[in-house]
Amino acid sequence: MQILRTPDDRFAGLPDYSFEPHYVEVDSGDGDRLRMHYVDDGPSDGETVLLLHGEPSWSFLYRSMIPVLAKAGLRAVALDLVGFGRSDKPASRSDYTYQKHVDWTWAAIEAIGLEEMTLVCQDWGGLIGLRLVGEHPARFARVVAANTFLPTGDRHPGESFLAWQRYSQGTPDFEAGHIVNGGCLTALSDAVVAGYDAPFPNDLFKAGARQFPMLVPTSPDDPAAPANRSAWESLRRFDRPFLCAFSDSDPITGGADKVLRAEIPGAAPFDPVTINSAGHFLQEDKGQDLAEAVAAFIAATQRPNTGAS
Repeated sequence: MQILRTPDDRFAGLPDYSFEPHYVEVDSGDGDRLRMHYVDDGPSDGETVLLLHGEPSWSFLYRSMIPVLAKAGLRAVALDLVGFGRSDKPASRSDYTYQKHVDWTWAAIEAIGLEEMTLVCQDWGGLIGLRLVGEHPARFARVVAANTFLPTGDRHPGESFLAWQRYSQGTPDFEAGHIVNGGCLTALSDAVVAGYDAPFPNDLFKAGARQFPMLVPTSPDDPAAPANRSAWESLRRFDRPFLCAFSDSDPITGGADKVLRAEIPGAAPFDPVTINSAGHFLQEDKGQDLAEAVAAFIAATQRPNTGAS
């Protein structure tokens, strides 16, 4: 496996992103070791909030949310998925599978030592994160699902997603900053667009970003479909607090919150939160609103003596 690592100077001077980098190593699955990066901010003894990004973003997406969570007394851990951000990037598209992403992410969670997490997941952060909740439900105290879903290929993915999938494979210039900008209602500054481009010095670094759209199960016989169906069986028994916080203007995941709320018992007691005036990347459009909703949800659902053994 050829493994690429974005030079550190690509991340110098990014707007509102001065967090100290942290790293763990995970097994690549092919005998190599992959370095994964994460932000770890806020009080170390606070309840842990695991922030998982999607495609083609990285922990930079959560830069406006992390200070809000930290101020609320929460430990914010924002992981960069393999192939993104400051994490290592296998150079071949065949190095990336849905299962490998699940395995890599869980290995990082184990290496960091996270317990009783509140998962906040968006886009592919949910495809991976909700799968992990299904497989390891006891490790998650609660979940906030934001503009995401856990597909099995048994439902039509929607024309907006299929259009995105075609674009991602057909465009000669896969520009992460341009793509994120297009998924927001607010126009991003040149500096912020450059922040999303920072992990990718050239096309060699974009194999994971290019491959992600093709890993979404869109047919019942997709290789990831059986494992996701199994995760759904567990999620249908998940009765810990589960909040849907979707934006009002996302053509990709609009309506998915209704399915999550109908199927997952833990969602039933909680009214969904709508993040207004936000697109697919609601963390970029209205990050403070989403962070405040997360903090309020945790405060309202904290159990006494959560730190007791």
